[in-house]
Amino acid sequence: MLKLLFPKRFSLVKTFAVTFLVFAFSIRLIFYIWSFSEIDFYFLHFIRIFGIGFLFDLGCLSYVLTFYSIYLLILPSKLHGSVFDKIATNTSYAFLLFFMIFSFLAELAFWGEYQKRFNFIAVDYLLYTYEVVQNINQSYSLPLIVGIIIIITFLAIKIAKNKNAFHHTFINSDAFSTKIIPTLFWMLILAGFHINVKNSQAESFLNQYENEITKSGIYSFFAAYNAAELNYNDFYETQSYDTAYKNIRTLIAEENASFNGNTKSIQRTIVNEGKEQTPNVIFIGLESVSAEFMERFGNGAKLVPTIDSLAGKSIFFTNLQATGTRTIRGMEAIALCIPPTPGQSIVKRENNNNLFTIGEVFKQKGYTRTFFYGGDGYFDNMNVFFANNGFDIVDRKNKNRFEQVFPTNRGQITDDEVTFENAWGVCDGDLYNKVLKEVDKQHQLKKPFFNFIMTSSNHKPYTYPDDIVDIPSGTNRDGALKYTDWAFNKFFKEAKNKPWFKNTVFVIASDHCASSAGRSEINVKSYHIPAFIYNLQNTLPEEVNKLSSQIDLFPTLFGYLHWSYESNLFGKDISKMKPNEERALVSNQVKLGLLKGDRLLILDNHKKHTFYHWNSSTNELIAQKTNLLFLNEAVSYYQTAFDLFKNDGLKLKKQHIVATPIIIKTKCITKTERNKKPTVQARAD
Repeated sequence: MLKLLFPKRFSLVKTFAVTFLVFAFSIRLIFYIWSFSEIDFYFLHFIRIFGIGFLFDLGCLSYVLTFYSIYLLILPSKLHGSVFDKIATNTSYAFLLFFMIFSFLAELAFWGEYQKRFNFIAVDYLLYTYEVVQNINQSYSLPLIVGIIIIITFLAIKIAKNKNAFHHTFINSDAFSTKIIPTLFWMLILAGFHINVKNSQAESFLNQYENEITKSGIYSFFAAYNAAELNYNDFYETQSYDTAYKNIRTLIAEENASFNGNTKSIQRTIVNEGKEQTPNVIFIGLESVSAEFMERFGNGAKLVPTIDSLAGKSIFFTNLQATGTRTIRGMEAIALCIPPTPGQSIVKRENNNNLFTIGEVFKQKGYTRTFFYGGDGYFDNMNVFFANNGFDIVDRKNKNRFEQVFPTNRGQITDDEVTFENAWGVCDGDLYNKVLKEVDKQHQLKKPFFNFIMTSSNHKPYTYPDDIVDIPSGTNRDGALKYTDWAFNKFFKEAKNKPWFKNTVFVIASDHCASSAGRSEINVKSYHIPAFIYNLQNTLPEEVNKLSSQIDLFPTLFGYLHWSYESNLFGKDISKMKPNEERALVSNQVKLGLLKGDRLLILDNHKKHTFYHWNSSTNELIAQKTNLLFLNEAVSYYQTAFDLFKNDGLKLKKQHIVATPIIIKTKCITKTERNKKPTVQARAD
């Protein structure tokens, strides 16, 4: 049988296949051992993981070997071993080996960071090679990594030569009939795998570590690439639009809000009693600061003492959840106050200009609006999103990157303002210093300002200026957290001496947690983030323990400021929430969750859902029979959010182009598709 599948002309096919499968098995075994403490070991599970994993590896391998087999089939026997044949084969074999080894080593680094196979994060990083290469180089030794890959590639080629694989491939006279069988073998595997197998079929376990180990990293990467944006109506459970909009208007309704006449809209007027206040507002986005790092939530390591101290000085939201696991998801939730739509964040999508953001509410009240970022805001499309939605930009422009087309409202962190920077930009201390300079200028204009600041120091490679905290730069996250807190403290010490401080409110929240890994398909505890409203005049500090979401943070601030305003936001004022209205919206790009109390419903992209009881003490999810009202509520949030964005329901009434957007190709549903009433999929399982 082996002679039929691997005649002499296919000797390198056999050698490459064996090499690939050995590496794939080894990586899977490493991940299994690495995650053993998170896995409930069962021998049958072990066999299934490696058995299913082998099939995924074989399918992944078929994408490469099918095309090479076709080449081997159609090249005439008289050209076997010709100069052309040797150059084509040797070059392809070396390149594919190098790529294969690189991808397997990259998986090790990716797993160490995220405890996942390649996913949408890896796809995003592929678009931003400068930051990623710099991050790798600063986290590891890039020359050493490249050297290791070259050495392993050389050894693999040497082993193939010792097995006479090259000799047999070139020196043979195999006929067309001999070569057709192995070619058809790989073509059939490719066809069957491509048509019938989806990456999610590897997810056959309740334990998410087992699901991830089962997958093939390379195949997962391309599956994530194809799922960069998902049409909600095609992949998720739906209701009729009339029902969905009726439900969502009920869910976001408040006693002080009145909707306009359009029933397929969430536009409404919100009226808050009391005298309006118009203090300056500064939002500080804390990179990857999970609630679990705080003393208030049981951490005794004193990693963030300044942030800890805000608990007794602020309106402290103790049960607020992030919507996702990326910075741009946090930005999306805070700026747009919208549930996370499936696939890529709106920050990176086409047609994301002239949207109704919180900046529009500030504009209604006469505020200037500025976005601050210590890195190049080209990354993750941040600059384009904020510029296209009315914000001025201050960032660290990358001199090596092609200059985007921007209006004159882009400021720059200059070389003389930088004491330290890494792959992601200047350190938080330098960013805050720039903010202080710019705020001093804004104060001179005698006009209220809103500043949106995104920090980055608490991010791998965890590097920061030397001799500031007691953990050396580049050691671990604890050191980065201590530096993050030190810079935060220094900023406030200096800000308190400024003439504008007394009349400035600070909204502080993390963008997402430090890790999203867990045994369950959505690890609920890894969405809990700290959030504060600090320095709000005539308001006593308090803890607000209501379950809430990032999308609620600014509608709550507007309530405290007694603002009446036009709104197109999904978020609600947390202070006015009734117990039955408390909820959080959480996602991991593909799976969309609604959390209420100890119940969680997850929608997945196969028009299915799962309803769970969440044990908060063990973080365990226990499947239950579906509550139909709960399901309809979850569907209403996500279906209407997707529909409003895709069909311009979140656009400002008066549109004007303020910058040239980066175009990311997507498929938009048509008006005809929108007006169709999808089948009601909601059901009890």
